Amino acid sequence: MKTLKIAIQKSGRLNEKSVDLLKNCGLNFENYKSSLISPVSNFPLEILFLRDDDIPEYVQDGIADLGIVGENVIQETEVDVAYLQRLGFGKCSLKIAVQNTSNIEDVKELNGKSIATTYPVILGKFLKDNGITADIRTISGSVEISPGLGLSDAICDLVSTGGTLKSNGLKPFADVMSSEAVLIGRKGSENEDLIQELIQRVQSVLRAKETKYVVLNIERKNLDEILKLLPGVKSPTVVPLADEGWVAVHTVIPERDFWARITLLKQAGAQGIVVMPIEKIIL
Repeated sequence: MKTLKIAIQKSGRLNEKSVDLLKNCGLNFENYKSSLISPVSNFPLEILFLRDDDIPEYVQDGIADLGIVGENVIQETEVDVAYLQRLGFGKCSLKIAVQNTSNIEDVKELNGKSIATTYPVILGKFLKDNGITADIRTISGSVEISPGLGLSDAICDLVSTGGTLKSNGLKPFADVMSSEAVLIGRKGSENEDLIQELIQRVQSVLRAKETKYVVLNIERKNLDEILKLLPGVKSPTVVPLADEGWVAVHTVIPERDFWARITLLKQAGAQGIVVMPIEKIIL
């Protein structure tokens, strides 16, 4: 059986969560910080630890079958890869920012200005789409200090919380693109069965993170009203209790509307509500 290769970030903001995701998929491996390759002992897979900028091209060229990388890196490197699964972590935005004292308030006012960035390809397309001609100055790091040093009128950089911009006296005013970690694959891969098995594991972990397992007690006379409030994987499980006229209801509730749903359940007579995390959901 052929061994798959998946490339993940060796260090940086996506490394820890990428490693956690793979381990939650039941894969046993050591996260060797000093090694570029880590074999998985219980699945035909090797993990390559690379610079994030290299991951898309490794996948495109077939050196790796799969990769976990930020969408911004994929767009910047202009590779031809398949998007297999958005992963829900590493979310950020590529924004244009100016100094707090700047009078620039609209993207059209960037005409004739200079913009420092580590993403010249993405920024170039954005400016072209908006009919703007500006001087793009490519910088490898510390983009946020450029306006203060007089190197540029604005910057285009990744923003997660905005703390770095604020600490450098900058304010964002235009969104260029949103990004998150993505599982990518080489187009036309010969290992489709193994890849689909790994994707199924990833999806089961992601579904579990988005839901809570809930058990509640309810008088049988209120059961119909409760069931209307409970979305489940298919339908809730109802189990009779020792006390006559009472049942226990087992179901899953999406994380996004968990507290609102719990409030409605209590109003409908639910008692003894127990909430538990879910490790995996396989459909």
